[in-house]
This record gives sequence, structure tokens and C-alpha cells, in this order.
Amino acid sequence: MDKKSILVVSQYFYPETFRVNDMCQEWVKRGHKVTVVTGIPNYPEGKFYEGYGYLHKRHEIWNGIEIYRIPLIPRGKNSIGLMANYVSFMVAGMLAGKLKNVKADLVFSFEVSPMTQVLTGISFAKRLHVPHFLYVQDLWPENVITVTGIKNPAIIKPIDKMVDHIYENTDEIFATSPSFVEAICNRKKKVAKEKVHYWPQYAEEFYKPVDKAAAKEEAAKYGVSNDDSFKVIFTGNIGLAQGLQILPKTAELLKGENIKFVIVGDGRYKDELISEIKRRNVSDMFIMVPRQPAEKIPQLLCACDVAFLSFADDDLWKMTIPAKLQSYMVCGMPIIASAQGETQRVIDEAECGICTKIGDEQALADAICNMKSKNIANIRENAKQYFKTHFEKKLLMDKMEKFLLDES
Repeated sequence: MDKKSILVVSQYFYPETFRVNDMCQEWVKRGHKVTVVTGIPNYPEGKFYEGYGYLHKRHEIWNGIEIYRIPLIPRGKNSIGLMANYVSFMVAGMLAGKLKNVKADLVFSFEVSPMTQVLTGISFAKRLHVPHFLYVQDLWPENVITVTGIKNPAIIKPIDKMVDHIYENTDEIFATSPSFVEAICNRKKKVAKEKVHYWPQYAEEFYKPVDKAAAKEEAAKYGVSNDDSFKVIFTGNIGLAQGLQILPKTAELLKGENIKFVIVGDGRYKDELISEIKRRNVSDMFIMVPRQPAEKIPQLLCACDVAFLSFADDDLWKMTIPAKLQSYMVCGMPIIASAQGETQRVIDEAECGICTKIGDEQALADAICNMKSKNIANIRENAKQYFKTHFEKKLLMDKMEKFLLDES
């Protein structure tokens, strides 16, 4: 089998924790040469990681992957810093694409926001005269409108034109949900259906069920008490998009039911969430665990009874399959979700949990009580089996490799 030299462009990469890290390691294991062009790590803290900077560790080898770090402005803690971060990577990346002496058989752009970073991938692909692949995880301009609230045509129209340019200059486009595929193909400026493919996210191999007794012992170190309470766990980013404001309201309805909510992670909404928990006098029902390395998450999951995910009420999130869904499923977690659209479709098809209407705290409280009364052994098995059939890493990476090898 032929092997490829793959140039991966991603604004975020190790030691930042994104799934692209695992994808690149898998390609190396399969014998491909992988080079990554990325930024100086600063996500999510907003400042450069210790040991990294404009003059430090701009070039390194990690697990057989050659990494080039182009300069950018760290994202900081406000919207101005974030915008400067996005623009600086885009400008420095496009210049690097014209100047940096990197060789590759194809360019693979890993796109989470900002989509502006993909212009760097296109710049490299054009100079090298090689195919450009794109993995879309954040849909633009929809994501910009939803997250920022900006709808001014003077801002959105140029972004829309940029997205048209990106899709036009990409040979193969992969998207994380069927709804994303449909949205990309049905843009005002049509994108050829034959080059847009559904390729969902997988969970890394360290996500797996672990011994429950050992998990509870480990979780106790993080304040997750080993008692007989029914524990509902959420892991990941705590932002407005996650719709977690429903939880304090739900907890208020469940007082006296011996239920606890375990929240693992960090994010811009965390302080406000804690304030709302205190305001509603339900602090005794919440266990707040700081952001943890991804490798620790399976133990925390398996120390609890069910996993929770939710979204804010917006059409974009209804089109999204969140990465945590796959992580929950492979660990055999029954799932309760305040979500609709793609997330509800997967949970219903898998028969691995209960979905309630977004923002309906009474329905969520009822669902938690319902799940608490069930024998959840079958639900756990359903989750694992659906993951194995639809989201297993080898299955998906084999499928991607066929596309890589078909390109000259």
C-alpha cells in the first residue's frame, strides 16, 4: 500500500488537546509521514504555554510528527484578544504557505473555529500543487452568527464569500454530521455533493469502560463522593452554547431525590453557573471538578450513573453531533440529553438514553427520575454497540485512508 506525506494545518495542536492530535498519531502508525503547521499553544487559557513562545519551541518532533509553529497573538480573555488571535494566525499562516519549504502529497486542514485558518491550508496546497482536504467541525458563517450574535451583512457577507472560496478550493470535504453535509451542499453557491462526505468524530482508545469500584475510588480524589446518590455527569467546555443553565433549575425540582450533578470542566460560563447554583440554593447537589486531562475522563464517567449533554436552543446546535456523545457511548454510559436534531437522532437510534426538549427543566427532571428507576444494563450495552458500529476509530480511519490513497 502506498504511503503519503501529509501536511496537516490546524491552529490548535499538541499540547493543546484536540482530536487532530490522535488522528496524526494514527497516520504515523500507519506509515504515513505527517508534518503539522500550527500556532503557538495558548488554548484555552489565553496565554502561551510554559516553555513556548515567539523564540522558543517553534519547531519540534512529537511522537514522530514534525511540528512547525507559526507566530500568533495569544487569545487572551476577551473578544478583542480572540479576534487578534484569529487574524494573526490567518495572516502568518498564509505567508508561511508561500514561504515555508515544506513538502507534501496533500494538505489536510482540520477546522474548528476559526475557519479563517483554512486559508493557510489552501495557501500551502496551491504552492505545492497538491490536493486540499478539509474536515469541517464548525459550520461558518452559522457559527459566527450563533456564538457572537453578529448578523450585520457588512460582516457576515465577507465571511460567507470566504467560505465559498474555501469550499471551491478544497478537493474533498468531510463533515461531522449528515446535517452539516446537507448545509454545505445547499449553500447559495452550490458545493458539489460528490466531494462532501459524512465523517463523524470518534473517541480515542483510552475512552473505554473501566472497573466501577476502581473508578469510584479514583473519582473520590476529585470530590466525587462514593455514596448511594444517583450521579449525573457532564464533561467538557462550560459555555453558553452548552445550555447548562437548565441544570440549577432542574436541581431545584429534584430536591430530596438523592441526585447529584457532577460537572467536569471549565469555560466562560462556569462562574455564572456557580452563581446560579448558589442563588437557587442547590449547591449540595453539585460537585464541581476542574478541567481534567482527557485520559482521566473515563474514570470519572464510570464513577457516575448517567452522562448528560445539552445545547442552547439554536438551529446550528440541532445540526451538531457533539464529540462528547461518542465518548459517553464508548464508555457504556446511559445518556440524558436536553437536545434535539442530530443528537436526538443518534440517541434514539442507539436506544441508549432519553432526550428532552431543549430548555424544559421539568421534562429533564422527569427523565432523570425515569432513568434512576430503570435497569440500565441494556442501555449501557446499546451505547457501546452503536459506537462500535458507527463511530469506532479503526472503521473511520480506514475510510479516511481510502480517500488519502486515492489522491495522486
